[in-house]
Amino acid sequence: MHWAYIGSFTSGGGRGITVAAVDPATGALTPHTSVATVVNPSSLAFAPETRTLYAVADTDPGTVTAFRAGADGSLTPLGPPVQVAGAGPTHLAVSGGRLFTANYGSGSVSGLAVGPDGSVTGPPAVLAHHGAGPDPERQRGPHAHQVLPAPGGRWVLGVDLGTDAVRVCAPGPSGELQVHTETVLRAGSGPRHLAFHPDGEEVYVLHELEPQMTVCRWDGAAGRLEPLAEVAVDPEGVPAGERVYPSVVAVSPDGRFVRAAVRGSNRILTFSLADGPGKPRPAGAVDCGGVWPRDLVAGPGGRLYVANEWSGDVTWFDVDTESGEPRRGGAVEVPAAACVVFA
Repeated sequence: MHWAYIGSFTSGGGRGITVAAVDPATGALTPHTSVATVVNPSSLAFAPETRTLYAVADTDPGTVTAFRAGADGSLTPLGPPVQVAGAGPTHLAVSGGRLFTANYGSGSVSGLAVGPDGSVTGPPAVLAHHGAGPDPERQRGPHAHQVLPAPGGRWVLGVDLGTDAVRVCAPGPSGELQVHTETVLRAGSGPRHLAFHPDGEEVYVLHELEPQMTVCRWDGAAGRLEPLAEVAVDPEGVPAGERVYPSVVAVSPDGRFVRAAVRGSNRILTFSLADGPGKPRPAGAVDCGGVWPRDLVAGPGGRLYVANEWSGDVTWFDVDTESGEPRRGGAVEVPAAACVVFA
């Protein structure tokens, strides 16, 4: 049995964490129960080794809570919430016995210890970002939006929307992050989210403030990220006089396609990698099935799942194995949906 864990904004009427059963034949989600103890769980992460689900509270101050995930989908807290010493955490990841959170509000990345049973303990080690960008509304200071371990776990990458940069960090002897290199991207573009190609040599950085995707070469030995090319994201889907805000980039497990979710046009863009991982080319766009797609993830059976925040639903898509085109399968109501993970 596969379970989906769906985070939603309680401040927007969400239920916290919704537990849903996944139909293996159709991919349909059936809500089973919910846990409302976490405020605004905007990001979730699942550690299969310990069957632990981690949830941030996108609050000020921010916290993280660990849950034991039962075979029946149940969630049992592994202790009280632990403060991350940062404001507004929007993403978290687990690697090398540490849990990392990207704190958007305070512009920092926090690292906490993870015990053998999956529990989280403080105090956190905090890496503060510094700098600003040209957008007077969104870039007055740093805004860490994502933190992601690189393949192999030697490096941790932090994506900062406020400073137009991706920082490559090395965990220190006590688990703290130390900046190793910094890649500065187009000023005012607002990098929000990145994804690695399965070959571990390309990285796709999606920008929120300027709808584009930057293709980068990743040197895992040196811990360096080198921009190669920029690709426009959804230029035909921008309503006249309005802006769009790309949210998530995801690479198909087979490495043949890279996709981006775009808020505003409410579309999912597919790019083919048939010409090589470093040369994505547009291969189609489909409606996301709702309004304001905040998350886009691959689920069991190769299906795609989209968390649509403003319309309050999670939509799933079957994917054509040849063309990569997503085809809508159905949807389930989840008010203020923010993210989806599977166990």
